[in-house]
Amino acid sequence: QVQLVESGGGLVQTGNSLRLSCTLSGGTFSLYGLAWFRQAPEKEFEFVAGISRYGSTNFKDSVKGRFTVSRDNAKNTVYLDMNNLKPEDTGVYYCAARLTSKEDYTYWGQGTQVTVSS
Repeated sequence: QVQLVESGGGLVQTGNSLRLSCTLSGGTFSLYGLAWFRQAPEKEFEFVAGISRYGSTNFKDSVKGRFTVSRDNAKNTVYLDMNNLKPEDTGVYYCAARLTSKEDYTYWGQGTQVTVSS
């Protein structure tokens, strides 16, 4: 059974950086497309960034130029590097995985809290 475990959240000040990590177990990591989503207080659940099994990436417009997403297939881990953080980046960040781009994200982590203070 595929499981995803996130880590790396925390409390930071505006302008600072954080790296989130998400490790997949129970499946062949290199076959999965991966993404990060977030849930902010009183806001809709939203896509933040994604990386395909081939390494192509895409981002929510508001994080372009500030966030990067990468994967290390040897470590079964996907990363979200968040720079120049803003209070509006606050939320619970979730890692997700799917085998093909034709399906919804099937597997989800438990989430990690990111809080950016002004």
